[in-house]
Amino acid sequence: MQHRHCRGPLRRREFLQAGALGTTGLYLSDLLAARAASGNLRRRTSVILMYLHGGPSQLETYDLKPAAPSEYRSIYSPIPTTVPGIEICDLFPRQAQIADKLAIVRSCHHTMASHSDGGIQVLTGKTPAIPDPTSTSRSEHPDFGHVTSYLRAGAASAMPQYVALPNAAYMTLPTYIGVQHKALNAGDPSLKSYRSPIQISAGTAGEKLNDRKHLLASLDSLRAGADQHQALFATDKMRELAFNMLTSPQTAAAFDLSQESDETKDRYGRNRWGQGALLARRLAEAGTGVVTMFMNTPFTGPEWTNWDDHIMNAGRPGHFGDYMTRRLPYLDQCIAALVDDIYERGTDEQVMLVVMGEFGRTPRLSKNSNGVGRDHWPQAYSVLLAGGGLQTGQVVGATNSKAEYPTTRPTSPEDILAVMYRHLGINPRHEIRNLAGRPIPLLAHGKPLSELT
Repeated sequence: MQHRHCRGPLRRREFLQAGALGTTGLYLSDLLAARAASGNLRRRTSVILMYLHGGPSQLETYDLKPAAPSEYRSIYSPIPTTVPGIEICDLFPRQAQIADKLAIVRSCHHTMASHSDGGIQVLTGKTPAIPDPTSTSRSEHPDFGHVTSYLRAGAASAMPQYVALPNAAYMTLPTYIGVQHKALNAGDPSLKSYRSPIQISAGTAGEKLNDRKHLLASLDSLRAGADQHQALFATDKMRELAFNMLTSPQTAAAFDLSQESDETKDRYGRNRWGQGALLARRLAEAGTGVVTMFMNTPFTGPEWTNWDDHIMNAGRPGHFGDYMTRRLPYLDQCIAALVDDIYERGTDEQVMLVVMGEFGRTPRLSKNSNGVGRDHWPQAYSVLLAGGGLQTGQVVGATNSKAEYPTTRPTSPEDILAVMYRHLGINPRHEIRNLAGRPIPLLAHGKPLSELT
């Protein structure tokens, strides 16, 4: 187990609350002036979430059960890691070599069995009031990235506080905290045609803009795509904050992957996940609070599916192992490269990595004439964490012999979110008033796992 010395009391930095970057453009916050007046005190820490959309199988990743009956056990074999007693999937050799820098929680569970409801549960910490089996529901509460943007965006950093690669999760909305706290959709940095979403910067993206009035007119035009019913404070001071963000060389540089060597790009992987992880590391180290990687597939094509590994995933017959075998090595590569980098660069206390999906998969394999697969299973799933000053080199919790249910240290999505909020310097019990004026706590029950912190 890797131990950390107590860092002692941290000096709290005051961040004026300012506008953020939206999904369709750049615009000022309607709460800018009020929040700037009150201020917020937050540490400069970041969370990178690799969200494995579809729900990865715990049995094929971090909780293999080689002694289980054949209709349950993993289709892969376990391999030892550098930490005695910890075994993971044999398609994760790179992670096995850095297991002392990883923490695996094997006992997560909840009750939402549809993709959207499960995503809402793990990203917001709130249980949907009316479960929707069609997975078309949308959140009534903001997710942890929206909250981070709301509480941490400010003049002390020109970086957007919530960035999504290549795009934001579809099931969560900023709801009562304002559309200006949507994630900035940063696109797919592995594309040859990729261009940073920061189109206005200090001489690095296009023609340099020296005319302040022209820039402010551009801001007015860009913000027109925002919610027309929201009032915008157009004071010169607030516009100056937006001006500083949009023209910041720091912001432009953080999005510029050309500053990375070909060797580094190769090490992460020349694909959507690898280059996304590299960009996520750059953004986190530059001051972005939350970077979410919505990880469907590393490449586009008929041979790729997301993590929803039931029979006929994406309407394609075949053994789900065919898709998993292609997919898992790319996940292994980008996780190992990112974790190695944050430790080697000395940012492992600043940057936390969390890898999870909305739920796990059924322990019993499903079989029919179309193939073999596993269905939705929120009753048990695994979460991987690294960095963030956590106690790593350990497994927290356990499931029974068939990976059906937690047997020790049952852990909720709220507990994982509490770990993330704590790292971000946000009180998990902080309350935000909804549109009806009712105070809503970020988390009603979750607590950081003492084993990790």
